[in-house]
Amino acid sequence: MYQRLVKEVRPIRWLLATVAGYGIMSGILIVLQAELLAEVVATVYIRHQGWNVIKPWLAILLGILLLRAVIAGLTETASLNLSTSVESSLRDRLLQKLETTGPMVWANDHTGELVNTVIQGIDNLETFLARYLPQIVLTALIPLVIGIKVAFTDWISACILLVTVPLIPFFMILIGRQAERETEKRWVTLGRLGSHFLDIVQGLETLKIFGQSRQQNHAIGSAAESFRKSTMATLRLAFLSGLVLELLASLSMAMIAVAVGLRLVGGDISFQKAFFLLILVPDFYAPWRALGAKFHDGLNGLAAASRIFDMLDRPEWAKGIGHRIPEGNGPWPIAISECSFRYRPDTPYAIKDITLTIEPQSSLALVGPTGSGKTTLLSVLLGFMPAIEGSIRVGDIALQDLDRDWWHRQLAYVSQTPYLFAGTILDNLKFADPNATPEMIQEAVSHAHFDEVLARFPKGLNTPVGENGIRLSRGERQRLALSRVFLKQAPIVIMDEPSAHLDEVSESQLQRSLFDLCQTRTVIIVAHRLTTIQSIAKIAVLDHGQMVDYGTPETLGRQSGLFRDLGHAWNTQERRRSYETLG
Repeated sequence: MYQRLVKEVRPIRWLLATVAGYGIMSGILIVLQAELLAEVVATVYIRHQGWNVIKPWLAILLGILLLRAVIAGLTETASLNLSTSVESSLRDRLLQKLETTGPMVWANDHTGELVNTVIQGIDNLETFLARYLPQIVLTALIPLVIGIKVAFTDWISACILLVTVPLIPFFMILIGRQAERETEKRWVTLGRLGSHFLDIVQGLETLKIFGQSRQQNHAIGSAAESFRKSTMATLRLAFLSGLVLELLASLSMAMIAVAVGLRLVGGDISFQKAFFLLILVPDFYAPWRALGAKFHDGLNGLAAASRIFDMLDRPEWAKGIGHRIPEGNGPWPIAISECSFRYRPDTPYAIKDITLTIEPQSSLALVGPTGSGKTTLLSVLLGFMPAIEGSIRVGDIALQDLDRDWWHRQLAYVSQTPYLFAGTILDNLKFADPNATPEMIQEAVSHAHFDEVLARFPKGLNTPVGENGIRLSRGERQRLALSRVFLKQAPIVIMDEPSAHLDEVSESQLQRSLFDLCQTRTVIIVAHRLTTIQSIAKIAVLDHGQMVDYGTPETLGRQSGLFRDLGHAWNTQERRRSYETLG
């Protein structure tokens, strides 16, 4: 992980070089400061000189102190610039990755965890990049400069430094590895807590309806307590590391002080040189102590980096590399030839050898039991995942050669759970076409029979819908999403059970709208109910990733096979639904 982060710093290595330059200058100034201070004390205490003699030395000493303060400020500024540059680069790449990979890559990730990584995770890198990483450079250079000066001044003290200093990184590594593991556990716990909290907030209304809000309150409390214990374990290791570093540094300085004191008493070393060493040695160990403290501060960023790089390494299934656009305004024929896809090389094919042709201004329904490959085929067709084998052609151009942004503009998609933004109904409608006129909007809501819903709202189109349409029923959300489809006027429409959450009257109205839609556009529907496909021209029956039947509803209904079995199951479900409604 360190190597990966260092690679991220390479494009701005001049900033690290600047920090290194400041570190060398700081080491030299520390040595000069100690020499001047020793000279001043020796002049007054040993030589018994007055104020006039030491005044120039004190002025120079004051100048060195001010220069050290300026250099410390410049080092801090350079470190923050380093951190800001890397964080900005990572956040841009991460957001671009979320956009280019497509939704299927993130299907198993919790929204709360993703948001926490993009925002809090990258922010946590600041301490690592702006504090710990520059401190590594300073720790490598300042003790080196001081150690060289000590070696030329007193070889015995230099030998003590040489023997004791390797113990500091040894114990830092020994304790740091355990602290790193604890911090990674803490980060995982924080991600779970954030995901759980976001899920509960989004479903709070449902939880209150079913009387489960108090139970979830206890669940959040339990997760928060787990996070608190993980944090305390990390802090315990940080305090232990600080204790060890302070103990080693104190013992090392004590050894040098004893050695210098004994030789001073015996007359083997001068007072000025002894005082100089006693002033200088604490500054030799100060960067090591600072490195240990900042390492624990930066562990949160290091744990977040593991998750960030995991996201950056995800396969870019939806990344478009083509720039071609077919001629005409569409719709165009879509030819699927022996198309196969599987999510990993060690897993079975989700779809296998699918071959069919969708003519312009026609309709196709994909039916089959759960897990038959309907959603996977739609995802490949939408361009969210590439076909591993076979090909998909739109007109005379292969799907992978199409301009991806252009292709997505030609599509209108409605899922079973459409997403609505926290704004008004009009805001959500204009998401499909920001330049839509009032006449176009009225026509779209009429086609989707959403005008009946608007009539019940005093504010009409200006009615707020809340986050994800929380103020609308599921059926009303579905009609609003269908209105967006009609408003977008895309030549190709893809729907995943558009009649979900609609009552029988609304569903019959939708059938008439779908019939009108099929006259001018290509419509592809994933159907889970028999009533949805009454006006569909062709049906493709999928089972275990393969297409087992293909034809018109009348033809397939007369044949024995999976479609007929599904029809009996759907009829049974519809009768049960009717009985429950009447009951």
